Amino acid sequence: MTALANALIQARQSNQTLDATPWLNTLETADQAYEVQDAVASALAWFGGQTVPRYWKSGGASRSATLTHAPLPPAGVRTGPADFGDMAFHVPGIEAEIALRLGQDVTPAMAAKLDHGDAASLIDAMSVSVEIVDSRWQDLAATPALLRLADSQVHGALAIGEWQPYAAVDWASQRCETKVGSAETVVREGTHPLADPAWLLPAWLRHVTRHGQTAPAGTVVTTGSWIGIVPCRRGDQVAVEFAGIGALRLSV
Repeated sequence: MTALANALIQARQSNQTLDATPWLNTLETADQAYEVQDAVASALAWFGGQTVPRYWKSGGASRSATLTHAPLPPAGVRTGPADFGDMAFHVPGIEAEIALRLGQDVTPAMAAKLDHGDAASLIDAMSVSVEIVDSRWQDLAATPALLRLADSQVHGALAIGEWQPYAAVDWASQRCETKVGSAETVVREGTHPLADPAWLLPAWLRHVTRHGQTAPAGTVVTTGSWIGIVPCRRGDQVAVEFAGIGALRLSV
């Protein structure tokens, strides 16, 4: 695992991609992938003296899937309208998401008892967010899930829109419109993979607090794409709107 972490660190420092083939049998569990995440973040000093990173991504393909999580380097988290022209991406894509913000501290004991019914009460705000997904792996489609997870769950950057008070939403009828460059607008309704972005909160908070740390108020998690991944290119202008929640613009 140390060798894998070192390879990912070097890939990020040199802005290069890796052939996954030599690493296919390196990881056996998600916990090992999370150890690689932590090693990369520590070596690159992403979080300074923070006990718990402020920004996270979390999610899964369905409620029956094992949810996965990754802390996000703060240098790539920007408030919309955001310009990412100074950042290097390999084969980026766009995900339109909803971000949630903790309104109070969450201790490990609190996280252990959370269920899906009461977790949303911990959230004070939500916003439109756009993740630029990107990978240090050369052939992402052929890369095993654990290697993707080790690579910050293929995170590139994150734009966050204006925060709105968190309120109950009819997510099944929630409309999302996404425009990337000159491509046709992608329109989706009720397509969050977990049916409710807040559904992931118990699993995410148990992950964040698993080593005994308290997740502080203000910690943010982005919760999974409503549109899958839409390819983008350098210079593309991106506009995302969730009806009734807000809109966000960014430049890749």
